[in-house]
Amino acid sequence: MADSTRLEPSALTLALGRIPSGLFILTARRGDRASGMLASWVQQAGFRPPMLTTAVRHDRFIADWIAASGRFTLNQLRAGQKRLLQHFARGFAADAAAFDGLALLPDADPRGGPVLADALAFLDVEVAGELAGGDHRIFLARIVAGAVLAPGAEPMLHVRRSGSHY
Repeated sequence: MADSTRLEPSALTLALGRIPSGLFILTARRGDRASGMLASWVQQAGFRPPMLTTAVRHDRFIADWIAASGRFTLNQLRAGQKRLLQHFARGFAADAAAFDGLALLPDADPRGGPVLADALAFLDVEVAGELAGGDHRIFLARIVAGAVLAPGAEPMLHVRRSGSHY
């Protein structure tokens, strides 16, 4: 059965897909549980205070976790980190152990999500606002902490073939 949410290939969807983005692992907590997801729709949105936006598909449970806690963390992937990309690209159930076998920074701020020790950098954020954006929820967030963990590394970049799907 065809995915009815996907747009037919067109000049518009081909052009939209060419917008480059970084690749991130968005992490969040709910009580004593933590989870993560692959995120690519992340953009800096301000200098003072430092802000960013990210979009999370509305049917992802982690969007509800973010809205409830008001916090999340972005772990930026380094070029060549296909193992981490594949680990999180498959998605997780809310009760799954999303971080089994992965090294985490033990002294990271516990209010956001887990920080991956192998990330290029991380940003811990507080939600400042939310906008319903069709099939995604857009979170505007204030960056409250962060660090570069691999100073010499290059970020992993992503360009989609089409703007009608991931």
